[in-house]
Amino acid sequence: MTLATVPRYDSERASEWGERAVVVGAGVAGLLAARVLADGFDEVVVVERDSLPDEPVARRGVPQARHVHVLLKGGESTIEDLFPGYGEELLSSSGVVFDGSRDVHFYLEGEYLADGPQRIPQYGATRSLYEQLLRRRVADLDGVELRPNCRVVDYRLDDRGTTVTGVAVEDEESGGAVLATDLVVDASGRTSRTPAWLERIGYESPPVDEVYIDLAYSTTLIERPPSERRSYVVAASPACPRGSGMVPIEGDQWLVTLYGVHGERPPTTFEEFEAYAATLPVSDVADILREHDQTADDVVHYRFPSNRRRRYEDLDRFPDGLVVVGDAIASFNPIYAQGMSVASLEAVLLHHALAAGGRDDLARRFFARASDVVDIAWTMAVGGDFQFPETTGPKPRGNDLVGRYLSRLFRRAHTDGVLRDAHFRVVMMEQPPTTLFRPAIAWRVLKPSGGVSAYRPKLARVRESPHLKQ
Repeated sequence: MTLATVPRYDSERASEWGERAVVVGAGVAGLLAARVLADGFDEVVVVERDSLPDEPVARRGVPQARHVHVLLKGGESTIEDLFPGYGEELLSSSGVVFDGSRDVHFYLEGEYLADGPQRIPQYGATRSLYEQLLRRRVADLDGVELRPNCRVVDYRLDDRGTTVTGVAVEDEESGGAVLATDLVVDASGRTSRTPAWLERIGYESPPVDEVYIDLAYSTTLIERPPSERRSYVVAASPACPRGSGMVPIEGDQWLVTLYGVHGERPPTTFEEFEAYAATLPVSDVADILREHDQTADDVVHYRFPSNRRRRYEDLDRFPDGLVVVGDAIASFNPIYAQGMSVASLEAVLLHHALAAGGRDDLARRFFARASDVVDIAWTMAVGGDFQFPETTGPKPRGNDLVGRYLSRLFRRAHTDGVLRDAHFRVVMMEQPPTTLFRPAIAWRVLKPSGGVSAYRPKLARVRESPHLKQ
């Protein structure tokens, strides 16, 4: 499921679902879950172990927050449905809008992709700004309480051991307490304790798929002329397992991330940062780093060992009164920027699951719906990761055949903007991947070479990288 196939949010479908819901985690997934729960619960309490300042600063519990984050079209449109005017508020807070079709310089398969035929507005901002604005909007909702510096200790069950009825919490001010609840939403992220808790109370924990990519990335900020909107994506490949992402953000800055997979480690000092960028197969990112001053005090580093998916939809038994969302279900290679958008679509699916049947059998119905969204993001992420022979884990069926087709599509997209547009809308989680196999697109991919494209390719300053593998 993508934006084109997930039913849009409809406030008129909301009804009375219960007295209180508790959301564990005040990240993007938790905040969006709280938004849809506020429609049908008298009270929604969002419990967060971190402090929640009213400024766009990175939280300790989100170690990847200072790196590049992109709000894909699937997430952007969904958040706008949930919070009308969110995009305007982002821009008024010095966020940036740029053209995903022509401002984004996408290097793939040895060349930059051609410009697309249609403008695709896209936002640029830090993860902290996205989250801060969501946090403000959620805090303004009637009946919603954000409870920072509060740690979840345990879930409490009814006498039959089948329904979650409370959340035991601890904080410095009040000590310990139990929040009685009709529904708990676990949005605590990749380190979610729900699987271990299930085993402890006699349930099975969900099966786990894990695909190892051994990703490491480093990020810094540099100055950006106010009128500049250029963004770069230099994709890693088996020949050169190094890449980069660069987006314009608030404060007249570029956020620049360098990454490496399977043993490649980007540096943690700015001098080495520039040198690493110079090993990429195109010089543009290195040139910009050389020509503009660094605005951050440091280079931040983060490692991501594997894509991880917990298949809650496969469980035969699951406690009532509990659902799991966001990275607590699946966390993907962050290079593909899917996390916030998957969380957005899951929030809308939770809305529709509650609207269709309330809390009755909610977990089973929600996990079945959410798996359709996760399937697409997972297949795209791990499918891309399996281009590297060192990648290990369960490979999606048909991955190699699809990979060969996409490789040909990318090479054709060097001179065909229509193919670039079709691929970009899939990457943005706007359209499903099946659109890339429609007859009109498949013909452009598979037809014999020759002819002149209606769209000129970007001119890449391609060179022999000293890192390229022979």
